[in-house]
Amino acid sequence: MATNETYFDDFILLGFSEGQIMFSLLIAMIYALISIGNLTVFSIIRIGRHLQTPMYFFLSCLSILDVCYATVTLPAMLVMVVTGNRRISFNRCFTQLYFFVMFGGAESLLLATMAYDRYVAICNPMHYLHIMNKMFCSYFVAGCWICGILISVFHTWMTLKLNFCGDRHINHFFCDVLPMLQLACSETDSTQLLLHIVAVFLGVSPFLLVVNSYIHIISTILKIHSSAGRQKVFSTCSSHLIVVTVFYMTATLNYNSPISGNSFIVFRVSSILYSVVPPLCNPAIYCLRNKEVKTALKKALRLHLQPAILRSN
Repeated sequence: MATNETYFDDFILLGFSEGQIMFSLLIAMIYALISIGNLTVFSIIRIGRHLQTPMYFFLSCLSILDVCYATVTLPAMLVMVVTGNRRISFNRCFTQLYFFVMFGGAESLLLATMAYDRYVAICNPMHYLHIMNKMFCSYFVAGCWICGILISVFHTWMTLKLNFCGDRHINHFFCDVLPMLQLACSETDSTQLLLHIVAVFLGVSPFLLVVNSYIHIISTILKIHSSAGRQKVFSTCSSHLIVVTVFYMTATLNYNSPISGNSFIVFRVSSILYSVVPPLCNPAIYCLRNKEVKTALKKALRLHLQPAILRSN
């Protein structure tokens, strides 16, 4: 039986070292870019009348999710780097673990939902608005959040069942599942097995849904005789395809890395990429590759900058 000390002692994050001024500036810059980029995309979609479609509704939800996802880890990392205090309380550690798994799981499912949206739009365009109606889309998004919450509760509960005694140093930048399993002094085989089963549902199943959707999408595109027509149709899903590739590549690199010895260096780097690259790249990918979003952004900038220019003159 674990003692009270096991549960309420602080953890120490070993991913940080003293004097990392450049690292703190990098974290602050990345978090600012993620927040500004995603909130800009969300605002443009909300105010753009021609962007009130299911695809952009899902994109606006993805933008908010990315901000939340980055907020779980980056501000806390910044504070630790600036202050040099690497301690994190038991409650804060498991709260961070809970929200990190929840937002990551919800994003994985939302990307699969967006793939299904593109499948219906391209493979069944005549019934697109009927199938992807407002209520149906809302249920989809709510389902992603609910599944993310339930899976996170399970992950956190299974990790809480472990005993943490003696060395309480987490070889990572934040509290994540695999470093916590490595730290536990109790038997973790059954816990790891259950967590991997959940990971299959959370990661592999949505990925297979995405692959299945794009097999049908590509098959439909190849049947279009005109090269201009094929390019036009493919452009409606190319941004999402890039986002999905970035997310699942970084996720696979993170959760399939070995978790022993010096390999933790690889794991920490892959984990940072997984938690930073998707929310950082998503706004750029959608803005740079999407004409409608770029047009709405230019219009919004003109509306806000023109009065300021007139006042200055």
